[in-house]
Amino acid sequence: MSSPSANKVQRIVIVGATSAIAERCARCWAEQGATHFYLLARNQEKLSAIAADLKVRQPQAEIVTAVGDFVDPAAIQSQVTEIMTQAADIVLIAHGNLPDQQQCQASLSETAEAIQINGISPVLFAEAFATLMSQADRGTLAVIGSVAGDRGRKSNYVYGSAKGLVTRYVQGLQHRTAGSGFKVVLVKPGPTDTPMTAHLKQNGAALASVEDVADDIVNGIAKGKPVIYTPSKWALIMMIIRHLPRFIFNRMDI
Repeated sequence: MSSPSANKVQRIVIVGATSAIAERCARCWAEQGATHFYLLARNQEKLSAIAADLKVRQPQAEIVTAVGDFVDPAAIQSQVTEIMTQAADIVLIAHGNLPDQQQCQASLSETAEAIQINGISPVLFAEAFATLMSQADRGTLAVIGSVAGDRGRKSNYVYGSAKGLVTRYVQGLQHRTAGSGFKVVLVKPGPTDTPMTAHLKQNGAALASVEDVADDIVNGIAKGKPVIYTPSKWALIMMIIRHLPRFIFNRMDI
């Protein structure tokens, strides 16, 4: 379990709250004493189960759940405006999926959906929150990207391109808000043991535990890290991959 930060976090907003990583982060914050949660996702049954679990861990917490639209820009703006009628200490944008690369290559509609849910949707939510949080000049906005966004690779370049969009967007937002009281964090997990990666686990892939990844995120946010690679080894791995000469990179089966 993560250790509490010096300044206790009070109100947490999580977009994509039913993801395994987001759920574990919420548990950590509840155990640290967070008193208000706003959980947004697409499945009310799962949201209710997560809310009940958090209530056990933090009986004093006020927990609001909502089913939202993750595609329509007007709906996203409306949802965020409603959520931010109360200031948030932390907003975590955590939704996404892991599309099949071969299916995306065979279907433009699959490609469009993958880029929409993993790239465009997180960016729209982030921009809507950033506008209001920067006006208040407080709080932290954390956006989950992926190490896949660091360099396009044949095994997952559609997903990687969406996460590359998230990376460039967050970098620009950090530049825009540098020196202010509003902080922006980019989270880059490596392959993690969640339902989204079950097929990778079946194929023998080495996956990080969701508990360790969530703890890294919670602790990294508390420390004010602008970029969180988790597990931390991925910072070095991806630095090497980003800088490999093309003639070497093109020989690699990754």
